[in-house]
Amino acid sequence: MLICPQCKFENPNTNKFCQNCGASLTHKVCSECGTHLALNAQQCDNCGAACGAVLWAIITKEGTFRVEGDEKAKSSLFPLSAGSYLDSQKRYQLLEPLPALEEIAPNTEICVRVLDCQPYQVPLLEVMLENQQKGLAMSSVGIDKIPSLAKPYVALQSWCHQGIPPIHDAWQQDDMQIVLIEDRSNWQQLLDLWQDDSISSLQIVHFFNQMTQLWSVLEKANCRQSLLELFNLRVDENQSLTLQRLYVELPNNTMTAQLPEDTEATVPTAEAQPLTIQALGWVWHALFRQSQRTQFGSILHLMGELELGNIQTSEQLQSRLEAIASELQGNPTSLPIPPILPKSTAAPTILQLDEQEDETELQMQSNDISIAMLPIQLISLENAGLTDVGRQRDHNEDYFGFETKVYKLQFPNQHTLQARGLYILCDGMGGHAGGEVASALAVNSLRQYFQTNWASHQLPTEDDIRAAVRLANQAIFDVNQQDARSGVGRMGTTLVMALIQDTHVAVAHVGDSRLYRITRKRGLEQVTVDHEVGQREISRGVEPSVAYSRSDAYQLTQALGPRDENSIVPDIQFFEINEDTLFVLASDGLSDNDLLTIHWQNYLAPLLSSSTNLESGVQALIDLANHYNGHDNITAVLIRAKVCPNSKQQQ
Repeated sequence: MLICPQCKFENPNTNKFCQNCGASLTHKVCSECGTHLALNAQQCDNCGAACGAVLWAIITKEGTFRVEGDEKAKSSLFPLSAGSYLDSQKRYQLLEPLPALEEIAPNTEICVRVLDCQPYQVPLLEVMLENQQKGLAMSSVGIDKIPSLAKPYVALQSWCHQGIPPIHDAWQQDDMQIVLIEDRSNWQQLLDLWQDDSISSLQIVHFFNQMTQLWSVLEKANCRQSLLELFNLRVDENQSLTLQRLYVELPNNTMTAQLPEDTEATVPTAEAQPLTIQALGWVWHALFRQSQRTQFGSILHLMGELELGNIQTSEQLQSRLEAIASELQGNPTSLPIPPILPKSTAAPTILQLDEQEDETELQMQSNDISIAMLPIQLISLENAGLTDVGRQRDHNEDYFGFETKVYKLQFPNQHTLQARGLYILCDGMGGHAGGEVASALAVNSLRQYFQTNWASHQLPTEDDIRAAVRLANQAIFDVNQQDARSGVGRMGTTLVMALIQDTHVAVAHVGDSRLYRITRKRGLEQVTVDHEVGQREISRGVEPSVAYSRSDAYQLTQALGPRDENSIVPDIQFFEINEDTLFVLASDGLSDNDLLTIHWQNYLAPLLSSSTNLESGVQALIDLANHYNGHDNITAVLIRAKVCPNSKQQQ
């Protein structure tokens, strides 16, 4: 079965093009320059960019080696040189040589990098898992079971935790177990980052919190040992903690981690130590010791408490870390450290040129000058939205809606990729059967308008957008008139709306619902300016402190519905996406009290990476707002747009 790289449709092995979207199943496209390449290409022939699906293979031999006369052993594929294949189907090509089978000691492991030469083919492990559920066997191809080495990865797969390397494939043949996981061998080691003086104390606390969270997840598969090997602790491009691979604990929950020889005498190094939460403290001691970094007061005290056994559970440890983080940020209240966001497992609305998108991200970050000189093209567009009533309201007057469409045209010497998205968020006012009616009316009116007034491959004009907003206002205004509503009884709604056509964006808003933009270069930017009395006074030259000392400072100066179209003057902006960008549409229940301004680095910046799940990210935002605000309805819409240079167009 071949899985289409564009639409994830399942195709027969004989297909050359996807039956659903027409994408090629015999070639792939370089994410840097758009060149068509063979599926087994490791690098682009045109621009040299890495484009192969490189994996980390873990190979182990069970028991003892067979005697010399064993014909089955003589027929083994080992030794193998670089360029040979690890499997009989010639899918996984070795990038490094393997020793002879006789040289592999029983129950030891060898790790090598391999290239997936058939990246669209369903992995054998996936087939085995499906057949296992159906009670079928695969002895016909010489493989009769899932390797025990693979089972922890499979067990933790449902957690979608970005710290755990995803398993790609696995099989067992004769006495050899082979497991293929994401290649993280070149990712930065945490110890190397620890030695960087620019890493703050707060970042160190966050690393500790990530380890504590991982501890709880790994405990479910008896793999806490994975956190006890310093060389196994890595960081991704967002400086989040990850593991290079999994290590299974010994029976009876003991540890065998040999920490560095010069680690303090108080840190146990003997084998078979009882495996408790104290083990994390030993690793933290080793990190400070090896990096020669000074331990600061709160952490020094915490590690002492761990060593004495005064902290027994990961929950207790997390609570202490939250308090330290709050202290470092000068916040007297309890600060929830943001959760580690799981990897995306859903099939989002996505426009993607290559499977190695994160590799492209790293190359782009290291080559900003050359990228700035090239035209930019969109390679993926994802979205997620969620609304919540909050902790004090008895009904929800917020409403949102979005539509994303992706187009792909492909010919032998040309391909065109286009995407369009409409994203709307409204915060209603007017009480029961008022605010929620107004916000829903506005969203539906705008959707209907652009279904018939956005026909070309360009953004609607400013006049078209303004006309759409006024029609939405009129729809609510007419209901107010028909129901003879007056004064505060007149229903209305705020509006913030984003329209995306490829790399072009238009933003329109009325009221105090906001749109934020997050990029790696510029950080968090508030794109919209609230339509409220305080901001109106500031625009007239009044000092902000004076403007917001008024009792009516937060009163809206305009909203959709209460008045006719002549009173509505939406702010409309146009700009282009020239780097990976996360857009956030937020109702005031989310943005009040500078919540996003304070917490964006922990809750929004990680979502720039395609390895994080937007649905989990938007839920984390709702939880954060309920913790700190909760006085109003809370709504968030996230849009992740990823781009790359289009050197083909430049040529």
